[in-house]
Amino acid sequence: MGQPVALRPPARTRPSGKAMLNKYARAFFTRVLTPFAALLIRLGVSPDAVTLIGTGGVVAGALVFYPQGEFFWGTVTITLFVFSDLVDGNMARQLGRSSRWGAFLDSTLDRVADAAIFGGLALWYATYEGHSILLCAVSIFCLASGQVVSYTKARGESIGLPVKVNGLVERAERLVISLVACGLSGLHKFGVPGIQVLLPIALWIVAAGSLVTLIQRVVTVRREAAEADAALPVGGGEAG
Repeated sequence: MGQPVALRPPARTRPSGKAMLNKYARAFFTRVLTPFAALLIRLGVSPDAVTLIGTGGVVAGALVFYPQGEFFWGTVTITLFVFSDLVDGNMARQLGRSSRWGAFLDSTLDRVADAAIFGGLALWYATYEGHSILLCAVSIFCLASGQVVSYTKARGESIGLPVKVNGLVERAERLVISLVACGLSGLHKFGVPGIQVLLPIALWIVAAGSLVTLIQRVVTVRREAAEADAALPVGGGEAG
């Protein structure tokens, strides 16, 4: 959610399947949402405003509906506002206003939105009706591990490392798995039997995948740091 900085991606001779899928999915939605983005520009709406409204909608959908067990309507609300992540970037490109501030705002509010989604699920499992201390703990783990996974990449890049790794379950996968499971589980209130079991399964998958991704990134940063340190001339490191 926010206007990204136009940076040249590192050269890759053989893009991964996940990267290709993300590339074509983003291209499709860019074509679909471009007219809507152009309309907002004509109305005088700024990309930052779209970012803030989108995050506000996700937070409201997660913290109003999920703690009440209204997973279907909560997911519908969240999904509608999640697309602002593509709309604001599209607007920024049309306006030629890509900026570091937009990238910072985007990344920061993404963390807020993610926390609201898993926080809402944790609140549901902490209540009397949805009571499950174990699943409450798993939801909190998904929340915390998602934040740390993002931090490891940002921190690695801040010290000059490329952090070249495609994690098993990154943010896009966490959101898709969680939201699809939440939405389908919500159909239980419309009379679909047994489907609510999908949400606990999805939470365990996200938790395990996030742990694996965290390990992947830590190992990658350790290797890249060792290679960077080894490339320094003797005596070129920082004094202790």
